Amino acid sequence: MEYSVIIRKAEEDGYWVEVPALPGCYSQGETVEETLKNVREAIELYLEVLKEDGEVIPEDQEIVFKVAVNA
Repeated sequence: MEYSVIIRKAEEDGYWVEVPALPGCYSQGETVEETLKNVREAIELYLEVLKEDGEVIPEDQEIVFKVAVNA
């Protein structure tokens, strides 16, 4: 399974990340690589809890693009 994630620069040092398809699934890290590693673990735990509770596993419906503009 794959999920889209949004990584944002934290106000202090490091980064934080959210998973739009999984409400409340967030993580953080000092580097982008660490942040991605941490969010992978957060997603796995999130899905594990859903399975244990007999909930439906959400599919990622996000379509993500970057759009270049002249500013």
